[in-house]
Amino acid sequence: MSVTASVTDSDLLKPPSRPLGQQLFDLGLWGGIIVLLVISFGPAEMSKLPKLFENSDNMRQFGREFLHPDFSDWTFLVSQMWLTVQIALWGTAIAVLIAVPLGLLGARNVTPSYIQLPIRRLMDVLRSVPDLVIGTIFVVAVGLGPFAGVMALALNTGGVLGKLFSEAVESIDKGPVEGVRATGAAPLQEVVWGVIPQVAPLWTSYALYRFESNSRAATVLGLIGAGGIGQILFDSLNSFSYSRVAAIAIVIVIAVTLIDLLSQTIRARLL
Repeated sequence: MSVTASVTDSDLLKPPSRPLGQQLFDLGLWGGIIVLLVISFGPAEMSKLPKLFENSDNMRQFGREFLHPDFSDWTFLVSQMWLTVQIALWGTAIAVLIAVPLGLLGARNVTPSYIQLPIRRLMDVLRSVPDLVIGTIFVVAVGLGPFAGVMALALNTGGVLGKLFSEAVESIDKGPVEGVRATGAAPLQEVVWGVIPQVAPLWTSYALYRFESNSRAATVLGLIGAGGIGQILFDSLNSFSYSRVAAIAIVIVIAVTLIDLLSQTIRARLL
């Protein structure tokens, strides 16, 4: 008995070992990533990294302009930032309405493959097309202005949230769903009472995070005339008014920080 016990204890002290197949897979995966980094070194022009230090004088001259932000029209900048936040808010809200059905229909444990696979490809398309391209399409359709930015964010974010929502649905506990099914509930009732309560907190967290991201992304949409502070930012860059660019950057940083704090408060109350 003592020999058996000692052998058992020694076996328990051995570190866990992974199967050879998993070790080879990990080796191939990480080795492949390293090889890709080496291959892409030239095309990504990583050899220019030393120029960051060689041209430091130019960077210092450029940076001096940013040390003197021009807040002479701060009320206008704040109003344009508020418009940008409203664009992000509406874009995220519409995206959630798009993502909820996509997330449910794209989950393997909710819908059959002949529905799930086409929905997945649709979400791939929505995520793949840059929001600048989508925004340009809407600018052509409805003209310049914030609405084009709202729709660009809505479609692109809808694809992103749809994927995240579907992955959250696929990771749920089957117990509550089976319990609802045992009561004789219809499939829609299984989703409403067995699936939604489990994923609602995570969905809320994803939506809040995308709202933060969209508040930054909406500034880029100013490049195509979608309104907001982004349009003022690019006009200032084109006119080499770096002091005004610095003021705009500070306004954006403050706004995004406030949105992040608000999102943290909401998540803490809901999750």
